[in-house]
Amino acid sequence: MPEIEILSFGCRLNLYESEVMRGLAARAGLDDAVIVNSCAVTAEAERQTRQAIRRAHRMRPDTPIIVTGCAAQLDPDCFAALPGVTRVLGNGEKLKPESWEPGPRIAVGDVAALRTAASHPVDFFTENTRGFLELQHGCDHRCTFCVIPLARGPSRSVPLGEAAEAARRLLAHGHREIVLTGVDLTAYGADLPGRPSLGQAVRRLLAHLPALPRLRLSSLDPAEIDEDLWHLLATEPRLMPHLHLSVQSGDDLILTRMKRRHRAEDVRRVAERARSVRPEIVLGADLIAGFPTETEAQFERSLALIEAAGLTWLHVFPYSPRPGTPAARMPQVPGDIVKARAAQLRAAGAAAQARFFSAQIGRRLDILMERGGIGRTETYAPVRPDRPAPAGSIVPVAITGSDEDFLRGEAV
Repeated sequence: MPEIEILSFGCRLNLYESEVMRGLAARAGLDDAVIVNSCAVTAEAERQTRQAIRRAHRMRPDTPIIVTGCAAQLDPDCFAALPGVTRVLGNGEKLKPESWEPGPRIAVGDVAALRTAASHPVDFFTENTRGFLELQHGCDHRCTFCVIPLARGPSRSVPLGEAAEAARRLLAHGHREIVLTGVDLTAYGADLPGRPSLGQAVRRLLAHLPALPRLRLSSLDPAEIDEDLWHLLATEPRLMPHLHLSVQSGDDLILTRMKRRHRAEDVRRVAERARSVRPEIVLGADLIAGFPTETEAQFERSLALIEAAGLTWLHVFPYSPRPGTPAARMPQVPGDIVKARAAQLRAAGAAAQARFFSAQIGRRLDILMERGGIGRTETYAPVRPDRPAPAGSIVPVAITGSDEDFLRGEAV
């Protein structure tokens, strides 16, 4: 039977926008299509997107394929040339209802000209029990390795009233955890009247939704966590004890060459403060392996930071040069060394996760059940309980053991 199939790559923001596009496509009468929401954060992400498009065409040769997202924004002609692709939509176009009506084969505008953000309410996420809420778009910073500002445009914030209404709709449709997403989430509010901070936005959302059990934040810049947010972490149990930090490196010179605004000591201080205000908090981080000019000693400082800051959930990215970025013109680290360093970081992350899992045995934890019999703790640990529970329910589980990927426990 005809169906709209969504293939979403990359960040949580893409997951949110994929659900928006599902609704827009359906309302436009499009009942048979593959929509590919691409990612451009690494060369590997782009390769996986192209591979998925070719696979989709082999599996459904008569189905139109619509490609959008960051990779499509940056190189629309490349994706338009792939077999089966009938349309390419830019990041500025993909969330507009009129873009899903019949139109030009390539519709990709200038994202740098975008100045405002509006919420695109999604009532229900078909593939996730957690509801994602897009709070912020774009980025005003220019990290030397990153093409995302070129693909997403300048930072724009969703007004608080619109965000609160979108959150209310998610709760009304059964989502018991809402995840706030954005390209540069801690930049929230700088473009709005009164310049509300992210912490103020979180406080307002929690006040607006007294029945919401869980609110979670996506990736944060360690240089921009505001005092309101620190206060909420200390006092609001519904704000989940889980922070994911955009760290990238543990070496100060490399961070300078990346044009990041924090240093390794700042990450350690953020971690220390987080644990002082919320002792049970668990931290994650993005780390790049093999950034141009990175020496072995500089890489070792990234490894050391994992333990020094107590980082548990790691997203490791082997550096790959992005066209048009300053880092692409810097002296490159050989590919085999990049690959080996990424493997070392992942191994250190796996060891940190194993230590964390071991410390959870014997504890009783509340988990939000997802589909497939898996649940997530407040600290984002995956749990496989001994008996099924409905997706979307929050159930207490006594943790009895673990394996490489999951905690295991008995539903109480």
